[in-house]
Amino acid sequence: MFPRSFRLFLLALPLVFVACREAKVASYRVPKEKDPEMTPVAATTADSTPPAVGPFMQAAGAGGGMAATPVATASGPGLGWTAPAHWVAKTASAMRKATYAVPGNGAGADGDFSVTAFPSDVGGELANVNRWRGQVKQEPLTEADLAKAVTRIEQNGLRIAYVDVGGGDGPTARMLGAIVPYAGSTWFFKLGPASSALIAREKPAFEEFLKSLKPAASP
Repeated sequence: MFPRSFRLFLLALPLVFVACREAKVASYRVPKEKDPEMTPVAATTADSTPPAVGPFMQAAGAGGGMAATPVATASGPGLGWTAPAHWVAKTASAMRKATYAVPGNGAGADGDFSVTAFPSDVGGELANVNRWRGQVKQEPLTEADLAKAVTRIEQNGLRIAYVDVGGGDGPTARMLGAIVPYAGSTWFFKLGPASSALIAREKPAFEEFLKSLKPAASP
């Protein structure tokens, strides 16, 4: 029979092996994981081309909405004109040089004729024609299409780009517009959007108005 002390040693021996094994396992080193690589955000370069804007530049508003912020109106030399006798002059707003109401007389609601002027080219001819097309739910034009859409008039030393936009049914289906560069500014003359019937009736009067345009200092 083994002595009692030897029997206790044999009973404790497995525990020693287990402890040694656990200590060995605990001593393993796990390689540190690399931090995930961050995808760089594309930066806006200095030569990025901003989108063209019309007389009203769009700025982001609260909640992601869009608020219209008016740009400065043109000052300095102006243009003069003779309005059709049946157009009714109204008080112009801060953004307008002139406003006329064009009586509907059975062709729908009265039309609105506005005159505005802004410094520089205000985005260019194509951008402004497309802005007007958007107001009567027409697809934008390309630069190649513009020549066919614009009637060019030279009158009293002014170069006038004239468009007839839209058509079809509805109270705001069509409009007439003209763009006139003058003395470092761009002048805009617009009738509508209004019904196609009113625009068709007033088109000759609008064209006579354009023929009357001249620098304000001219006799």
